[in-house]
Amino acid sequence: MNASHAPRPAAIVVIAAVAGSIAAIVLGLLTFGAQATVQPDGVPVAVAADGPLRQGAEQLAGRAGDELSVRVVSSEEGRRLLDDKAVYGVLELSPGGQGLRADIVLSGAINPSGTQVAQQALTGAAQGIAAASNQPVAITVETVHPASAAGRVAPLAGSALMWIGCLVGAVLLVVAGRRLGRPAGPVARVALTIGLAVTVTAAVAGLFWLWDDNLPLDADVLGFMLLVAVAFAALQGAVLRLLGLAGMAILAPLYLIAPAVAGQVPELLNPVYRVLLWSWTPFRFSTEGLRSLLMMDGTAPDVRTAIWVFAVMAVVGFVVLAWPRRRRPDPEPDPADEIARAQPVPSDAAVA
Repeated sequence: MNASHAPRPAAIVVIAAVAGSIAAIVLGLLTFGAQATVQPDGVPVAVAADGPLRQGAEQLAGRAGDELSVRVVSSEEGRRLLDDKAVYGVLELSPGGQGLRADIVLSGAINPSGTQVAQQALTGAAQGIAAASNQPVAITVETVHPASAAGRVAPLAGSALMWIGCLVGAVLLVVAGRRLGRPAGPVARVALTIGLAVTVTAAVAGLFWLWDDNLPLDADVLGFMLLVAVAFAALQGAVLRLLGLAGMAILAPLYLIAPAVAGQVPELLNPVYRVLLWSWTPFRFSTEGLRSLLMMDGTAPDVRTAIWVFAVMAVVGFVVLAWPRRRRPDPEPDPADEIARAQPVPSDAAVA
């Protein structure tokens, strides 16, 4: 390149500054912005009460405001809703010995952020009902499907680790293929993707066992993790095949969305983040599905939804990976070259 066409140092500084600012804005919006705008909005809870206490529960539901969405139900229905993850907590009201008894029922299979908000809200609700009825209240907290510290962390951590593990492996496969100068065929690409997913799944399962050897790493859990890893690896491989290493500009920032967006329940997110990020990010499906499998028997609706989502992702990714490249047609011969090749080449004697 000629020196006259080389960019000036001042222009390089301006371009670098603008690029850095844009990167900071985009990453800030995708990650810390979701946490900075957290505010309860329609957090679903249930209040189970019978007899005279039901009227107080209905009054509570009527004045709950926008932060809570209160459903007045029976005790059995409240626990069923909790198992279905339709509510984040249940307040069971019943007469006590000398006042009011309030049992707050939570679930270890619910996203901890939703459980924390539900517990605080239901504690305040129980105190409010007791004050309105001029009765003392005894508040107890019960947790069904209890989760250890590792059990609360593992679903989100496993999802993020499977994504980044498959991504690193997929990039290395692309780089190795370019260095060898021999691009892999369709069968090899699919086989490498499955092998990568199996290896990453085994590594993450090993971490789960190391963190808490009581986690139920049975066939259902490992099978779900393998499906997630296969879907991640297939999707990443498809993007890298279509865009090359430039696809990292799309795939790498997605990793940052996992703890910021999938770590929250949608009722705590700003509506913009809820619609534009949480609604489609694959990490929320893997996180909630894995949490249900680890803490429950896997019958929650989010497990079935996640299986469909990742099955579709895997199929689409494998179609792109296995689709043969269209060969470029050979260039048509130049007429001048054809004429030149048709003419006889003079011998050395004739030239002499």
